[in-house]
Amino acid sequence: MSSRRFFQRLFFNEAGLAWRLGSLLVAVCVVSPVITLGWLATTGSIGHWTHLLQYVLPTAMGNTLALLIGVGILVSCLGTGAAWLVTAYSFPSRGVLSWALLLPLAVPTYIVAFAYLDILHPIGPVQTVIRDILGYGSPREFRLPDLRSLPGAIFLLGFVLYPYVYLSTRIMFSTQAASLLEAGRILGQSSRGVFFRVALPLARPAIAVGVSLALLETLNDIGASEFLGVQTLTVSVYTTWITRSDLAGAAQIALAMLALVVALILLERHGRKRQRYANTQRMRPIQAKPLKGTAALIAVVLGWLPIIVGFVVPALYLLAETFKHLQQAGGVSEQLLHSGYNTVRVALIATAVVIVGGLVVTWAARGVRSRSPYAASKVAARVATIGYALPGTVLAIGLLAPVNFIDDALSWVVELFTGVSPGLILMGSSTALVGAYAIRFLAIAVGGLESGLARIPPSLEQASRLLGETPTGTLRRVHLPLLRPAIGAAALLVFVDAMKELPATLLLRPVNFETLATWLYAEAARGTYEEGAVAALAIVLAGLLPVILLARHQLKSGH
Repeated sequence: MSSRRFFQRLFFNEAGLAWRLGSLLVAVCVVSPVITLGWLATTGSIGHWTHLLQYVLPTAMGNTLALLIGVGILVSCLGTGAAWLVTAYSFPSRGVLSWALLLPLAVPTYIVAFAYLDILHPIGPVQTVIRDILGYGSPREFRLPDLRSLPGAIFLLGFVLYPYVYLSTRIMFSTQAASLLEAGRILGQSSRGVFFRVALPLARPAIAVGVSLALLETLNDIGASEFLGVQTLTVSVYTTWITRSDLAGAAQIALAMLALVVALILLERHGRKRQRYANTQRMRPIQAKPLKGTAALIAVVLGWLPIIVGFVVPALYLLAETFKHLQQAGGVSEQLLHSGYNTVRVALIATAVVIVGGLVVTWAARGVRSRSPYAASKVAARVATIGYALPGTVLAIGLLAPVNFIDDALSWVVELFTGVSPGLILMGSSTALVGAYAIRFLAIAVGGLESGLARIPPSLEQASRLLGETPTGTLRRVHLPLLRPAIGAAALLVFVDAMKELPATLLLRPVNFETLATWLYAEAARGTYEEGAVAALAIVLAGLLPVILLARHQLKSGH
């Protein structure tokens, strides 16, 4: 067989062998950190486990569970309450609130903690004003409770992560039939009874999904927890590896985190596995009840409170600190500009890798039936999305062994031919960091591209094939032009998430390599908030664009 015919069969035949092999390769890359994590954990001695079980895991696990429970309760109340408020009632500024409630998504948790630590500092603006009003002269005479605590972490994370619950729950509320609520009223239920006995049970699957996403983000957080003095599992992994240089111990703690992630996912699925709802009649949406007077004022206050706490206050603080720093320093430092360049460069490369990987996975799985001999492509597509559930610290620990193995192999090959050892190739560059971003955010591209492909009629593909086009040619000439909106949206989300990622960046960045996130982390650790505010503001401004696009999409779907 000629080489040309071989490659034609490999890439362009009906089965799409190359696409399937590429899909399986992507899935192997995603799952390899989990496998190596277990192997690294077993390399540690029994003494490691004894020390962890006695001194590290009880405190870290207890704090992590308390943080997850507290954040879960708070985001459930805030997200569900806000969703019902803007769905069931009409009051001034309701139209603005419906999309503004998503704005805290633009502010990473560690930036909110960074901002509030300075705002609520004993000699910060808030406590200084309060002491002036009450007539106290120094922080020794009067000070608010310290924000560096577990309740402080729960409060801040809850007000940042509630939009996950709000978004999914509002969509569920807006699609519920008004006839169901009217039936509850006819049967004697009050407005409160209709909400708790009809609307809320129907929305439980959406609430479970939103809470699970918020808890996964909580588990992935490292900056806010460390800034606020809460020793979580994520912080323990970082300190065990960086401070004690104990890779096996860090892997063991990461394995405990992975078990917690699996438990969260199973709990979320168990919570909604028996939830079934079907409506075969034409649905009439819920009609918002007008509010006036005191009731309208209370609704406005309750609606805007989460936005003020989760977005407005930290955003105004960052603007003020940035303006003050630029006036004093006369501009942005060269090191910060270089950190911004590193951030954009790595995020762009990671975005390109993620989009290509997502396209390979989704195209290989398109149209494959569950009993087909090529059903492995479907499995690969599902496996490729598990990276988003892996906290950045867990992913970084799991990537170390594969990356070091490849580094050793490349170094041996280069030295064999040149006689010179190149040193660390992947770990010495940003390649490992790009790989971590790609694995973690591949689920975003896969989900977006699957949704985009689902909207393309199969008849277009059939017509292309009848005209003699190959599967790859059909993708290039038919599907890719139609997938541009889905690709653009997925690329934007991946790019912004890569810019904000802190845990994996801290652990896998090369020496003397800073991004905006790690620059902010270092400045906060040193207590120099002014320079860090510039980096934080840049990250928030980058995160605003996808949030605005998401809000626009939500309004369109709502109409």
